[in-house]
Amino acid sequence: MKSVTAIAAGALLCASAAFGAEADSKTSRQDEVASKGAAVMPFDLSRTAHFFDDTPVGGIETVTANDAKDARQIALIRSHLAQEAKRFARGDFSDPAKIHGQEMPGLDTLARAGDKLQVKYRQLPVGASLSYAGADAAVVAALHAWFAAQRSDHAVHSHMHP
Repeated sequence: MKSVTAIAAGALLCASAAFGAEADSKTSRQDEVASKGAAVMPFDLSRTAHFFDDTPVGGIETVTANDAKDARQIALIRSHLAQEAKRFARGDFSDPAKIHGQEMPGLDTLARAGDKLQVKYRQLPVGASLSYAGADAAVVAALHAWFAAQRSDHAVHSHMHP
């Protein structure tokens, strides 16, 4: 019986260590993304909320200031997303690649989508949003994969609307 208990305890210890390593790895990844994001996004991640919501044809990315009176963050969000809308419409996804890496899910397909991807900017009272629509299933799947990666990499700064 002792050996079974020792084996079970050893397995539990190994599983705990593996989970801890996975959690540490994910935290390190999220810290790395936040650091790189600060070099690309002019607004303060800790003072904003990011939403990546899938839709049947693509998705909606929304960035809002946490404080409705924070005019500086709101202006920075709007300016950045307006510029990104133009870049993304041209197939230039270099900013997300700088933050998340060239191997980010969906990124390659989106960069090559051409007129199969529509990106629209919209100003909101406390920020802005980008609506993405794919003209075929591959582009829609790439958008969903890209959004899922964004939610994972940005963690506490990124959400889906309830």
